[in-house]
Amino acid sequence: MRHSVLLVACVAAALVSVAPAGATMRITGDRGGLIISYAERFMAARASGESVVIDGACLSACTLAVGILPRGQICATPNAVLGFHAAWRPTSSGGKVRSDVATQAMYEMYPAEVRNWINRRGGLTEHMMILRGRELAAIVPPCAGTAMAEAGPASRSQHTTRTVRRDLLPRATLAAQPLR
Repeated sequence: MRHSVLLVACVAAALVSVAPAGATMRITGDRGGLIISYAERFMAARASGESVVIDGACLSACTLAVGILPRGQICATPNAVLGFHAAWRPTSSGGKVRSDVATQAMYEMYPAEVRNWINRRGGLTEHMMILRGRELAAIVPPCAGTAMAEAGPASRSQHTTRTVRRDLLPRATLAAQPLR
């Protein structure tokens, strides 16, 4: 299952445009959404070398960043918060139901340290589990300094920062639709 999800994500990532090398995606308040959308976004960032700075809430499918991006391409500030839970899919009646397949696919994408952290808390359920502070810093490398704002003018001119704002994202569905 993990390989099929990653294969779909890789193909999709190849079809989307990528950011220029040296660009930075800053996540400040992302409530999540469709798993495939996040897999595509982070696979494109991985392929382009775009850095990702988690500087606020990164919930649900957004947490795939820690599974898809290599350690040298992602960092977390002291403001970073990761939120994990089981995936769900909408029902025809407008409700939602847990998706064991999507939950397992997400779980398998996470690095061993994240899976161990999830397991110590009883596994992925419909309730959000929050990872922050020292526990997060042990898994996701802390950003150099406190934020890019501390970088000197020469450093800033070499980066394009793209902030992911939650008001521009679709409301979190916290799951994936069936893969087609």
